[in-house]
Amino acid sequence: MKTLFKNLASELKIELTDEQINRFFKYKKLLVETNKYMNLTTITEDRDIILKHFIDSLTINQYIENEKKLIDVGTGAGFPGVPIKIIRDDVEITLLDSLNKRLNFLNTVIDELKLKKINTIHGRAEDVAHFNEYREQFDYVTARAVANLATLSELCIPFLKVGGIFICMKANIEEEIENAKNAVKILGAEIIAIDQCILPESNIERNIILIKKVKNTLSNYPRKAGLPAKFPLK
Repeated sequence: MKTLFKNLASELKIELTDEQINRFFKYKKLLVETNKYMNLTTITEDRDIILKHFIDSLTINQYIENEKKLIDVGTGAGFPGVPIKIIRDDVEITLLDSLNKRLNFLNTVIDELKLKKINTIHGRAEDVAHFNEYREQFDYVTARAVANLATLSELCIPFLKVGGIFICMKANIEEEIENAKNAVKILGAEIIAIDQCILPESNIERNIILIKKVKNTLSNYPRKAGLPAKFPLK
């Protein structure tokens, strides 16, 4: 499996060291063991974890410049934030999630893997994005979630500095892109690229949407918890 993982990463032009591979496999072990009593993922087979969690997360590495700050909104079991951290010592990463038990798991992962320049925050994006220490403080925001693009944009864009990039990872996007264009504009950003890829040695399609912050987000966004999902901006 380690050879498979190394080969798959090579197709993304990522050459993994033995130390990085060992960290990934320790992460995988912790994920599978913890998943027996905590709902972290429905993906539990070794090859699927490697492809659909690890490799999928690493597809965004090419967009992240050196020595930057990134926040992973709704990180769940740590994707894509933890895989990016494992291969990028230079990037400072914050993992945000609304469930404390997930963050307890991630803190264990951080300790066990001896990762540096990575921290966790417990809270909802709708609330945390209004805290001065986090609002418009990041070069990159990532989200690998099932919410529609308009909702995700409202949750994520307020964290970005002007000039920062929201890297949104989604499977299906055609209708969402059109519906989200005005929401993105309201939030002070613009869609600058939509890249499509197929995960190595599979037929799994992925879309990576790059949204650039061009001006400060109005102070009333994001709206109160639950509203972005119930009533997406139009």
